[in-house]
Amino acid sequence: MSELKGAMKSRNTAKSTVIRSILAEVYAADKAPGRAEVVPSSTIYAILRKAVQRRAESAAEFEKASRSDLAQKEQQEAELLQSFLPPLLPEAEIDHVLRDILAAQPQPAGEGNAKKALGNVYKAFYAKVDRSLVNTDLVRERAEALLSETSS
Repeated sequence: MSELKGAMKSRNTAKSTVIRSILAEVYAADKAPGRAEVVPSSTIYAILRKAVQRRAESAAEFEKASRSDLAQKEQQEAELLQSFLPPLLPEAEIDHVLRDILAAQPQPAGEGNAKKALGNVYKAFYAKVDRSLVNTDLVRERAEALLSETSS
């Protein structure tokens, strides 16, 4: 809220508009049916990451359409939203956690058990690490690579 106040006081309409749009999404998530508590920070981070991703995709589309002015605007909005997010867990830390999990689990025998083992690795990983603090695609890639290393 202090960022919004600061943007409004400095008459930075672009910044205040972006912050208001994110606040509207958070309020909508808070008012969703079946929600008894306040929105957890992991949900807010997920909303922010999706907004950053949408703006990055829009910027790429605007670049393809030779609209560099709009692409630059979208990129600036993405950078602003990125500043509200905590840094993602580095790949080395993800590997460390995954290796600890794999060391504690029995090794699968067979192809069908490999998928089950991968599911168990995901479950154990996300029990230790908040999903909003990692790139889920990177976790999937590293888990598959480390699992194939240990099974061969």
